[in-house]
Formats: sequence, structure tokens, C-alpha cells
Amino acid sequence: MTELLSINIADSVAEIKLNRPDKANALNEELWLALGDCFSELSENESVRVCILSGTGDHFCSGIDLGFLQAIGQEVDKIECEGRKRDYLRQKIIKLQAAFTQIEDCRKPVLAAVHGGCIGGGLDLISACDMRYSTHSAVFQIKEIDLGLTADIGSLQRLPHLIPQGVVRELAYTGRKFSGEEARELCLINCCYEDRQILISEVRKIAAQIAAKAPLALRGVKEMLLHARDHSVADGLNYVATWNSAMLLSADLEESMMSMLQNRPPEFKD
Repeated sequence: MTELLSINIADSVAEIKLNRPDKANALNEELWLALGDCFSELSENESVRVCILSGTGDHFCSGIDLGFLQAIGQEVDKIECEGRKRDYLRQKIIKLQAAFTQIEDCRKPVLAAVHGGCIGGGLDLISACDMRYSTHSAVFQIKEIDLGLTADIGSLQRLPHLIPQGVVRELAYTGRKFSGEEARELCLINCCYEDRQILISEVRKIAAQIAAKAPLALRGVKEMLLHARDHSVADGLNYVATWNSAMLLSADLEESMMSMLQNRPPEFKD
């Protein structure tokens, strides 16, 4: 894959760490695209049931690497035709968007564990995750407005489904920083912890609890929640009826019933 990502799989849980600590885990092109490839592969890895995304060093992610941003500008400048310049830039943005969408589309629940800074692209990144946890002192920011940019990798599209519309607008228009505590109050963060060590320990406990559940049911829950976000209630009910008509008669259901009757923990196949 790449040395810029650290990946460890144990007990059905994959721990993925952004690994550019000397750059505050800023996203260059290699790391950015590796993230998408990583979650695409984990989605198909039957031994993985849950993913935890975190960062090495002092920060979770400081956003896009400014050197990468400059390199994109230089690439565009080499193209003489104005129309082709615009098309090239659009395709580049779509490619970067797709990498984070692969995290959202991963069939396994993805838990983000945030410490230090979670700035710009870092906020885009965690908005594509299923759940988010942080330290009290973590710092979040929709930074793009300060760079003269409109955020274009997903925070403006996903955050309004996570926190109130008016709050998203304030944060996007002002670019102000907000703490883990405030993020928790806004329900962007599920829970805050005192320090990074406790954060990782607690998130691992939650991941282990999820990993013990029926794999097919977990996939169904994620699929239904993503579908419900972008469709009507009626559409969602119709979709889940079709889904369960295909998935309900599974070995997982039989194992769940037997474990209850025998008063023991269920043991599900990958």
C-alpha cells in the first residue's frame, strides 16, 4: 500500500492510522488516494468487521498538504486550452472526492478517533465515517474559506446531515475553530475523552462490541442508514423489505436464535 498508512488487523478490527506525523498528517496525493484504496480493500476483506481510523503524532489531520495544492496549480498551468484546464481540474476534484466516498461506501462500520487538529480535509475525512470520537482538547475547523476556497470534498454535503444547518453555515462562512467539547454538544462527535490514550482504549471497546454482531446485519444496517439519508421514508421501507427478503434467512439469524436458547454468546462466521 504505502508507508503513509499504518494498518493492523486483529480480532476482526482493522486499525488504520494516518502516518505523516512530521507533517501533522497533512494529506498529499499519495496518502489521499491510499486512503480510498485501503477502505475499498477492507470492504472486501471478510476477516474485517469494523474499522478504526486515527492519526499518528500530535494531530489527527491538518488537512490538504499545501505542496499538493501548489502542485495541482502547476499542473493546470501547463495546459494551454482553457476548457481543458477546467476539465482537468474538475476530474482531479472528483478523484479526490471518490477516495473519501470509498470510506463512506466501505461495508464495514468506520469509527474515527480524533486527537489534536482535525482541519479542512481532516473534517471532510471524518464526515465520511460512521461515528466520530475525540479528545476534549481536539480542534476542528472548516478551513477552506481562509484559503479562498469553497470546501469541495464532502464536508458541506455531509455535515448538514450530522449537525444543524445553521451551525454548518456559521462554521463554513467564518472558518472558526471549535473544540472537541463543542463538537460533542453539536453531536458531530459521539463522545469526548480526557486524552488520546483513553480515547483509543474506549473506541477499541466500542469496535469490539460491534465486531461481535452478525456481519450480514451490520452491512445491512449501514446500507439502510446511507440509503435513508438520501431517500424518502417510503423508499427506505421498500428498500429494506427487498434487502431482508434476500438476507433474512441467513446462518447468522439461526446462530443468533440458538445462542439465545443456549444462553451463550453467538459465534458468527466471517
